[in-house]
Amino acid sequence: DPQQLELATSSKRKLRRFIVIDEVVDKLYGSKVREYFEENNVQHKILALPTTEETKSMDLVLNILQEVQNFSIDRRTEPIIAIGGGVCLDIVGLAASLYRRRTPYIRVPTTLLSYVDASVGAKNGVNFLQCKNKLGGYTPPVASFLDRSFIQSIPRRHISNGLGEILKMALMKHKGLFDLLKSHGKYLLDTKFQSYAGSADHGDAALQTTRIAIETMLEELAPNLWEDDLDRLVDFGHLISPELEMRVLPSLMHGEAVNIDMAFMTYVAYVRGLITAEEKEQIIQCMRGLELPVWHSGCSWSLIKRALMERLKHSGGQPRMPLPTGLGVAEIFNDTSEEMLERAYKLWVRD
Repeated sequence: DPQQLELATSSKRKLRRFIVIDEVVDKLYGSKVREYFEENNVQHKILALPTTEETKSMDLVLNILQEVQNFSIDRRTEPIIAIGGGVCLDIVGLAASLYRRRTPYIRVPTTLLSYVDASVGAKNGVNFLQCKNKLGGYTPPVASFLDRSFIQSIPRRHISNGLGEILKMALMKHKGLFDLLKSHGKYLLDTKFQSYAGSADHGDAALQTTRIAIETMLEELAPNLWEDDLDRLVDFGHLISPELEMRVLPSLMHGEAVNIDMAFMTYVAYVRGLITAEEKEQIIQCMRGLELPVWHSGCSWSLIKRALMERLKHSGGQPRMPLPTGLGVAEIFNDTSEEMLERAYKLWVRD
């Protein structure tokens, strides 16, 4: 906004920014971030923190708020900046939403998962009593700045992890995205989602894949930002995975747990007659091609039943189970019997 820019540059008061950065990202990019603020003559405080599922707690939120209070920001004109993966963006979002009832914040995702998932939407939160994101709220950022160059420094497994959430959107809403992942999955892993001049054969698959994933996510989230409607296709892969992920911490990453959930639900869709054996096989092969786990020993039948009971509590007494009805199309079902789920489970374990 030219007016705001004019106001900021002509103001006698020096620009000030409070930045929370994941400590791993800080080791890799911290010097560049500091250089940027120094070159632009911005008074800044950079707080580097360990942001993992194990540290994703209210204690960390309060630590951040103590530092914000010490630095003293103007909550109207000085947004807090979060630079890191999804956990970092979630924690900082919650801290900002609590400080003086709502302080603006900016998301800068540095992992593939946070680039296509946590950067979109309004949710933020922390884990509580061994439950994933039990405390939180809906406070959208004032902006999300997306820069794929961050992704080149993350390990291959983390890129697979992000591909889990991209595949979710492909299976629910976009066959073209599914085809992209099937054809270019290995290339995307090998090139770490970077665009190269010589990538013409792949039609800049990295740009296409991330753009479609974010656009389809926005289509789903924007009309239902506060989740007034509990029938959500974006919940695919999120019925059993929260329970599984917290139970086996830290052995599974978020996108991996989501993919295991999606693999099981693919079998449920097959047993229900919603997809053919060939479509089931295509989905599972695509998952394997993206180097995602399709099963985990921790995902027992009793855990599945417990997770679905928990689901009923939070979704108005209905399972609201999103299931693929083909490749790139899906519907929400409330009538999957326990007998059908058990049949799908046995088949899944056998395979």
